[in-house]
Amino acid sequence: METFQEQVKKFVELLGLVEPAVDFDLEARKVSVFANESDWFKKHLPEVVHDLDHLVRLIAKKLDVGTFFVDVNNYRKERERIIVDLAKAAARKALAGKAPVHLPAMNAYERRLVHVELSIHPEVKTESLGEGRERCVIIKPIA
Repeated sequence: METFQEQVKKFVELLGLVEPAVDFDLEARKVSVFANESDWFKKHLPEVVHDLDHLVRLIAKKLDVGTFFVDVNNYRKERERIIVDLAKAAARKALAGKAPVHLPAMNAYERRLVHVELSIHPEVKTESLGEGRERCVIIKPIA
């Protein structure tokens, strides 16, 4: 595991981020990267998170240490909170209007967050609809 941590730290340093810090939560299988943000960095943060996550997964696979998830400047954590809040608001809207509510297209992980969050809500049901990048969640009130 030490080699994995060393390789990820070295890779993050090579990215040229300003004052990067890398933290590992081995129990949660999470790598957190923190860096001072430039305007370019702020603008491209979603792509940076996605690409860095992909590269860290490749390193982990090569070293056979299992799957790790990457978060940069708590972007993913904040995004999860926003998706959960959106799901709750859409459920309230579906119940108030007694009509299905279509959420915007989301990746599989974000759709799963919606399904899990609303699975405990007895008055609505969720389903995914569409193909590929256009796949979205529909929240329907239970009559």
